Amino acid sequence: MVYAALLRGINVGGNNKIDMKTLKAAFEQVGMNNVVTYINSGNIVFTAADYTKDELVQLLEKAILDTFGLQIKVLIVSLEDMQKVMSTLPASWTNDDKMRSDVLFLWEAINDESILERLPYKPELETVKYAPGAILWSIDKATVTKGGMTKLIGTKLYQQMTIRNVNTTRKIYELMLAAEKQVKE
Repeated sequence: MVYAALLRGINVGGNNKIDMKTLKAAFEQVGMNNVVTYINSGNIVFTAADYTKDELVQLLEKAILDTFGLQIKVLIVSLEDMQKVMSTLPASWTNDDKMRSDVLFLWEAINDESILERLPYKPELETVKYAPGAILWSIDKATVTKGGMTKLIGTKLYQQMTIRNVNTTRKIYELMLAAEKQVKE
């Protein structure tokens, strides 16, 4: 099965430094296959068989602890999970000089559409949508500092999600599709 491991809070502001080549090797060492990393923010696409998501989380968090001495939260997203997110993500959303669009991937404890009621967004400025496993958020770059979602940072809710911009999310999805094709060949 094809998965993406999304690591929370690595290589941010000089903290929790993790080298991607070493991380790739650590994943391979614990039995993950077709391992590909994407940018330094902790995106790893891989294939694995015979594991539940919880087993993968435990195995990979331990591998990171053993290799880097860091306790890093890992969120596992299957290809099926990512397809649900991608089918909800508007094609017109971008992350560029005009628009900021992010995907807030959710840990299971808060993965429910009712999460929308707990978010501090301003509907007149921000578009927020739920997709199973994620919150999709977009705002005009000119009004980003006036949006309510910036108040999410540092909250208990914020600790239960990991964020990728839409460009990164789309690239992770491409890598997952390539891994699926590779497995089928």
